[in-house]
Amino acid sequence: MSKNALTVIPIQAPVRQSAFDLSRTLLAAIAAANEQLQDGDVVALSSKYVAISEGRVVDMASVIPSSRAEALADRYNIEPRIAELVINEADHIFGGIQLGFLLTATHGVIAPNAGLDRSNIPSGKVVLLPAYPYRSAAEIRTALQTALNVNIGVVLTDSWLAPGRLGTMGIALATAGFRPVLDERGKSDLFGNPMRVTQRGIADSISVCAQMVMGERDEATPIAIVRNSGVQLEDVDVSVEDVAIPWPMCIYVESLTLGLLPDGAPDRPYSLELLKQNGHVAG
Repeated sequence: MSKNALTVIPIQAPVRQSAFDLSRTLLAAIAAANEQLQDGDVVALSSKYVAISEGRVVDMASVIPSSRAEALADRYNIEPRIAELVINEADHIFGGIQLGFLLTATHGVIAPNAGLDRSNIPSGKVVLLPAYPYRSAAEIRTALQTALNVNIGVVLTDSWLAPGRLGTMGIALATAGFRPVLDERGKSDLFGNPMRVTQRGIADSISVCAQMVMGERDEATPIAIVRNSGVQLEDVDVSVEDVAIPWPMCIYVESLTLGLLPDGAPDRPYSLELLKQNGHVAG
């Protein structure tokens, strides 16, 4: 294998259920894995692990649904308490499906239920996204660099459903230490043609690599070191505006609303049919 080949190193860490010292835990986990951070590395962290460290865990029994939440619950077959949390967390709610999911825009990501997660946490609790993910990423980077005297990048990763595709994949919820998008416009392709619209999602691509070793189930691997990614590290303030398209300008949103063809809409709720097939509702 080439010395400069892209390498993704999984790092296991203790399972957590409530707020904890994240920086200390990261340093201990990396040391326990007999790994050392190097200049140029990008540390990918599960956004859920970061959120738990910040105490972003909600006891469902403490949530009181509003009338709006009750209405959404009735319409989309969703738990009223979950609907209430989505209302509180989402920047915008587009709609929903009968499988119990609301489609939302949150922190620049269009995803179900504002990123709420009930996996890998005790029953009856739900993990919210970090409240200020870009701030969290920057603070983590500063803490690791100060402790280890290295120059690194940080990505907070989450799982995402791509439109029209089965299966989750990684997406960058936040980035620190490098620009998340590489602008290729104006450069030439293999045949000398000028690139007109291409911008590469570097942070998202790193998140996909990290998710391959971090897993989604019981792997207890919320950390991955991505080495030789080729990113250009710099001390630059990064925010959601550096990576996200405002949702009214998204091709999927506009095409499925203002740009919808007359014969382009489903004629019935297929998600409800799926529920019936699985025996979750009466026929």
